[in-house]
Amino acid sequence: MDVYETIKTRKSVRAFISMDVPEQTLMRLLDAARLAPSASNRQEWRFVIVRDPATRKKLAAAARNQKFVGEAPVVLACCAETNEHIMTCGQPCYPIDVAIAMDHLMLCATAEGLGTCWIGAFDEAQVKEILCVPKGVRVVGLLPAGYPKNPAAEPKSRLALDQIVKRELWS
Repeated sequence: MDVYETIKTRKSVRAFISMDVPEQTLMRLLDAARLAPSASNRQEWRFVIVRDPATRKKLAAAARNQKFVGEAPVVLACCAETNEHIMTCGQPCYPIDVAIAMDHLMLCATAEGLGTCWIGAFDEAQVKEILCVPKGVRVVGLLPAGYPKNPAAEPKSRLALDQIVKRELWS
């Protein structure tokens, strides 16, 4: 699958079959995340792999009781070991950098036949407690991953290009 086809077929998956994700596949996905660009090459991203069913269930509870989070065979806690550096444009780099790494990971998961769903609805303090994440590390997102119950591509509802693209100036 080429990158454009992967982008077109990627979808948020909230139902998984009960089949483990092979370790070598998971390592390929995490290596793709590792190769993502980051501000000043800081590489602040860190990932906690969660396979234990009891821990996944706790994460689901911390993610506003989204049960599918705990039903995925693996959940990745996508974190940043950061000093909260602000880029010259005024944006903190760690959430952007982790999001880019997560996107690399999600696209590669799609190419591998896996499904993912980016989760931002969670209680960070609870997740940190569940996973023993130390102070100074931020949990940016949770990423349940596994083989989707319905692997078929789904149409996407997106704005047209002429609604989102400006040329030369905003007006």
